[in-house]
Amino acid sequence: MFIQTEATPNPATLKFIPGRTVLSSGTMEFSRDTSIRSPLAAKLFTIPGVTGVFYGSDFVTVTKDDSDWQHLKPAVLGAIMEHYMSGLPLLADGEIEDDDEAEEFFNESDAETVATIKDLIETRVRPAVANDGGDITFRGFKEGVVYLDMKGSCAGCPSSTATLKHGIQNLLKHFVPEVVEVRPM
Repeated sequence: MFIQTEATPNPATLKFIPGRTVLSSGTMEFSRDTSIRSPLAAKLFTIPGVTGVFYGSDFVTVTKDDSDWQHLKPAVLGAIMEHYMSGLPLLADGEIEDDDEAEEFFNESDAETVATIKDLIETRVRPAVANDGGDITFRGFKEGVVYLDMKGSCAGCPSSTATLKHGIQNLLKHFVPEVVEVRPM
């Protein structure tokens, strides 16, 4: 089994691509406390220095503390390879809970505007963010402000503010004049 790795804009996160489907739909993010749901995530959190695990459709991103990737990367690669070779399920309970199902908020009178915003995020923003090992989802719209949730390599990324303010905000303002600002949740 060959696992590719890719750098992400977040220096604390690496993207690991095992060459097979990781999640059939949606995304999932794990902390040390929630990793019990996934044998792979639980195994990754036993590696000293690992602080976050995120699953996408065909990748796993791992976030570290101030440890050195030179020492962590072989252990992470080994854990991922061992998991896929073992035949264990990705999730202990077998149920994929898409993190995207969180409560959204917006005024019903803004439903058409929100539909346009969500379409732009789905078609133009999420694919680009997934290429960088993360995900971004719509959470709400109020008084011209779009609220987004950043996960995976995007969470805590030094360039995430620039991505939100200069990339996503400019895109949404261009296509949806009602948008005045974009903020993270």
